[in-house]
Amino acid sequence: MAEAERVTTLQTIDVALVVNGQPWAGAVPVEEVLLETLRERIGLTGTKRSCESEVCGACTVLVNEEPVSSCSYLTFEANGAEVTTVEGLAAGDELSPLQEAFVRNVAAQCGYCTPGQLMAATALLARNPSPSYADIQHWMSGNICRCGCYPAIATAIQEAAELLRRQPSNPR
Repeated sequence: MAEAERVTTLQTIDVALVVNGQPWAGAVPVEEVLLETLRERIGLTGTKRSCESEVCGACTVLVNEEPVSSCSYLTFEANGAEVTTVEGLAAGDELSPLQEAFVRNVAAQCGYCTPGQLMAATALLARNPSPSYADIQHWMSGNICRCGCYPAIATAIQEAAELLRRQPSNPR
């Protein structure tokens, strides 16, 4: 689109978020979705854009520990909230037990869906520290893996659950 043809938003809103433990504040267009804010304004590109209609799960992030589709979640809806992205799961260079389990179990091929899978699984394990295979299937049904890594993903989640149960003070 030529520069002269671009539509400029006239209405913005000030928002303040805590993203992966770090405060962020800025004015965003009222129609801007959280995915755009994370990727374009904050520079966190781990969250992926895919379907843009809440059906694939690639854009899953946690808002106040609840999984949301950031492709359709307006940024101003997260005002005052804590947002966790895939970049927030690791502690520096140390992967979370869930991330490590994904690596060990080869729970990714192309990797495009992996950030969303990790975020959904993080939310699952926060609610259910001992999920059955059926629990995992049900919870993860909104996260599509076009490579078909579902058995490896489920195994990784169960392995991480076991590791996390043995680490009582693990915050991740």
